[in-house]
Amino acid sequence: MTIRALIVDDSALVRQLLSEILSRDASIEVVGTAQDPFVARELIKRLKPDVLTLDVEMPRMDGLTFLDNLMRLHPLPVVMVSSLTAVGADATLEALALGAIDFVPKPKLDVARGLNAYAEDLIAKVKAAAAARPRARRRSEAAVVAPRGLNYRTTERLIALGASAGGTEALRALLAALPPDAPGIVITQHIPAEFSAAFAARLDRESAMAVCEAQDGQQIVPGHAFVAPGGRHLRVERSGARWFCRLGDDAPISRHRPSVDALFRSVAAAAGHNAIGAILTGMGDDGARGLAELHASGAPTLAQDEASSVVWGMPGAAVRAGGVDEVLPLDAIAPRLLELAARGGTPALRASAPAIAADNTLEASQSTSR
Repeated sequence: MTIRALIVDDSALVRQLLSEILSRDASIEVVGTAQDPFVARELIKRLKPDVLTLDVEMPRMDGLTFLDNLMRLHPLPVVMVSSLTAVGADATLEALALGAIDFVPKPKLDVARGLNAYAEDLIAKVKAAAAARPRARRRSEAAVVAPRGLNYRTTERLIALGASAGGTEALRALLAALPPDAPGIVITQHIPAEFSAAFAARLDRESAMAVCEAQDGQQIVPGHAFVAPGGRHLRVERSGARWFCRLGDDAPISRHRPSVDALFRSVAAAAGHNAIGAILTGMGDDGARGLAELHASGAPTLAQDEASSVVWGMPGAAVRAGGVDEVLPLDAIAPRLLELAARGGTPALRASAPAIAADNTLEASQSTSR
């Protein structure tokens, strides 16, 4: 099946570059380009594209306003092409909140070389977007209210989360549903270095927990969540009864840095059955092998289900790898993490797991990865 792509950007050079890059793949046809949202609106009606690439900064109507209108009136998979600036990071995160599937960075200088460096990534994300379920968060949607403090000892528990496409919003919703004294959380989300600090700050504003971009040597404590900096691996090391963040600049793992596999494997080694792992929406298979190692170490493991995932690539790969105990919709994952954190040894936990969880895992394993 040919994917019909429409490019929306005010720069003629960028439109040309994106057209050339996407046209390199035989399965993608660039059906049109538009210099602003008003032209794009008419082309959408006439050309019926499968995927849009969209710039944020455009004349006559900015990309966020256009995206908000599009997702309310005519939802389409959208990949943002976003400037590598602080303003661009905030706008991109807002675009993902409005329903954009994913994004690729657009450098301010030497645009041609910069975009060509992301060519493979752009093509993969357009393909993934074509198979994704676009969903917008309505501005009138009520905020999730975090539960009251748990008032139980969780210092010996550690939660590890991994995500990619669709993950910024999935993580926002998940953390917003956790109390201020939840177990310490370590997070790897595929994100560029220029965007990760803004992402952590956004999570911090919307969570009862304290959320920050992880620093090397930082102690992991309850009530705090630590986000891997873009471009650096986040791992967990143990010293005595304490866990610490360890950042690394070594080579990409599973094609990513930060890598979910790197995080999960380190948590398996450092925390074992005292950890809980969950893999959320995302493209590709990063995290599948690491979650299997967590599972083998005795840690309970969860995966987001296909229906609630924007892209069921990473969770689906983890299910097929045999490393998932339960497959759950996104809104059920936070409560389940708290239940698991409140329990003791994982062998007994696994023995008492609901039969429906096993049924869900079996059913999910028979699904096709998006």
